[in-house]
Amino acid sequence: MSKGNVLVVGSNATRIEIQGGGTGPTGQYLNELVVPVMALLAAGYDITFATPDGTKPFIDPVSDQTVHFDNDEAAHKRAQDFFANDRAMNSVKTLRAVLDGGLDQYVAFFTPGGQAPVVDLMQDPELGEILRHFHAHKKPSAFLCHGPIASISAMQHAREFRAALIAGDTPKAAKLAQGWPYAGYRMTVYSSSEEKPIEDNILHGKLYFHMPEALTTAGGVVDVGPDFAPHVVEDRELITGQNPRSDHQIGKALVAALSRVSVDA
Repeated sequence: MSKGNVLVVGSNATRIEIQGGGTGPTGQYLNELVVPVMALLAAGYDITFATPDGTKPFIDPVSDQTVHFDNDEAAHKRAQDFFANDRAMNSVKTLRAVLDGGLDQYVAFFTPGGQAPVVDLMQDPELGEILRHFHAHKKPSAFLCHGPIASISAMQHAREFRAALIAGDTPKAAKLAQGWPYAGYRMTVYSSSEEKPIEDNILHGKLYFHMPEALTTAGGVVDVGPDFAPHVVEDRELITGQNPRSDHQIGKALVAALSRVSVDA
């Protein structure tokens, strides 16, 4: 028998804005999505997978490499097969359908990274409604790598906040952030120094804003560890992981948080 249903939300973005105009390629990271999801399934939880438009996320080719699976070719192949073929990855709902179906059925929330959430999830009003429910009911909510930026959607003026960041108007962004449910929470996210190789070698341009600065402006207490080393921060119901190397750790932390909730219940 299932221990409960975990809502996993992915992005549909394939391009991200860069300074000076134009865009660069983006997507979700394969290991960041499948490693925690496989851990949840192995622990006895069901998965509901959703994206804004109800189609599967685009996997960033940069992430579809054995290096992200500790150079274990078998683990990489299992991840590819899981994403391509497992029912949990192929029964994708829209966020609207998730809301219409009722949020009380979900025991936890998870969003992976890759830069894609910076484009759509960060400013999605339906995701904001979902996250405000999880926050109000203190349900474990996990975000990995760039994923924590999706928590901005819980802001009443998320789109305007993002626009202010792109315009470089930090005071305006801070004012728009007032009332953000996660203000004062300790959290981690992909660091500015970790972002630089992607900007230099993949985007060939700079992002309009980096994740730690955006979350700090929103009112988060950002704690980043060493570059590309596993790092997970937990504060109340919020669980955040810094980078792709934190994939196993955030899966374990979310399963442990769910176990604690079950015991308390």
